[in-house]
Amino acid sequence: MSAQHAALTGVTPLPPLFALGYHQCRWNYKDEEDVAAVHARFDAEALPLDVLWLDIEHTDRKRYFTWNEDFFPDPVRMQQAVARTGRKMVTIIDPHLRAEEDYAVFAEAKARQLLVRSADNASHFEGDCWPGRSAWVDYLQPAAREYWASRFAPAAYAGSSAALYTWNDMNEPSVFDGPEITMPPTLLHHDAEGRAYEHRELHNMYGLLMTIATQRGQRDAYPERRPFVLTRAFFSGSQRYAAVWTGDNKASWAHLAASTPMLLSLSVAGIPFVGADVGGFFGNPTPALLVRWYQAAVFHPFLRAHAEFKTKRREPYLFGADVTRQVREALRLRYALLPYLYTLFADHATDGALVMRPLWHEFPRDAHVRAHVVELQAVLLEQRVRELPVEAARRRAELG
Repeated sequence: MSAQHAALTGVTPLPPLFALGYHQCRWNYKDEEDVAAVHARFDAEALPLDVLWLDIEHTDRKRYFTWNEDFFPDPVRMQQAVARTGRKMVTIIDPHLRAEEDYAVFAEAKARQLLVRSADNASHFEGDCWPGRSAWVDYLQPAAREYWASRFAPAAYAGSSAALYTWNDMNEPSVFDGPEITMPPTLLHHDAEGRAYEHRELHNMYGLLMTIATQRGQRDAYPERRPFVLTRAFFSGSQRYAAVWTGDNKASWAHLAASTPMLLSLSVAGIPFVGADVGGFFGNPTPALLVRWYQAAVFHPFLRAHAEFKTKRREPYLFGADVTRQVREALRLRYALLPYLYTLFADHATDGALVMRPLWHEFPRDAHVRAHVVELQAVLLEQRVRELPVEAARRRAELG
C-alpha cells in the first residue's frame, strides 16, 4: 500500500545527510554572539550538532529575507563560522509580507499583483500577523511561485550563503484577525490563466504551494547542493518538497507520549520526514522530561529542539552534568544510527517504503503486536485524562 500511495503522490527525495542530524533552535537566538556561544558550548560539551536555527527576530522588523543589522551585522561571516565545522544554519521565512512600501519584497509583489486578493477583487488582502499589517503571496499563480523562488538567489537574499536553508512557518496560512485565525474563505486566488478561486477551495493546499516555490528557490540558487525545507502546513504530495513538524506542542508528558503516534500517522500517510519539537514548544520541561524526550526523539526521522521565547533557555548543557551526559548519550546513539536512517530514506526514495514504521505495519499478523498496540492506546488515554484537570486549572488562572 505504501508503494501504491508513493506512486500516486510521490516520495521524499534523499535528503542531505546533515538534515538527519540534530537541529538546535529556539525563538530566538538573540544575536551573532549568542549563536557563536551556543555553537561553541555544544563543542565544549561534546554534544553532537548539525544545524543552528534562527526564528523571526533575526529579521529587520519581521521582514523576511532581511536581517536585523543591530544584532546580525555580518550574517555571512556567522554562517561561514558555523560552516567551517561542517554545520549549517536555517532561517525562518513565512508567507506574510509586512505591508510597507519601502519593503521591496512586498512592494514588488504588490506591483506585479502576486498577492492574495480581497473577495471583491478590488485590492490585495491585508490582515494581521507577526509583522503587524501584512499581505500574503498567492502561490497558486505560477508567476508568484517564480517570484518567491527568485528571492532565494544570493543577490536577492542579502546575507545568505550556501550554508543557509529554510523554514516555512505560519503557512496554514495564519491570519491573527481572520476567522479561526486564518484567511477569510471568500478571498481570491488566481491561476495561470487568471481564473479566480475562493480561498476555501485551496486552503489546505496553501502550504504545499509555498514549499514548492521555496524548494525551487533553493535548487535554483544553489544547484550543487540538495535542498532542505521545513514546513508546518502540508498536503498530499508535500513530502516531495519539505520535511514536516507537528507544530506548537508543549512541555508535558502527555505531549511527549503523543508525539510518536502522531509521527507514525504522518508516516503511514506518505510523509516520512517528520518530527516534533523536542522538549515541547510551550512551557518549561523538567530535567527528567527533557532527557526522556531526547531519548525518544532520537528515533524520529527529524530531530529538532525548539522553544517559545517566553520559556527558560533549555540547551541540554544548562541542566547539570548528569542531564548533559544523558542527552549526549542519546545524541551519540542517533549519530551511530545515521547510516541506517540514511539507508531507510534511500529505500523510501526508491520505492516509497516507510521510514518510521508502526509495529502493525511490520508485523501485520502478530497477535502480540495487536495486543501491545491496544495496551499502549489505553496508557496514552489514561495519561491524557490525568492531565485534563491540570490544564483546565491553568486555563482558568490565565483567564483570571
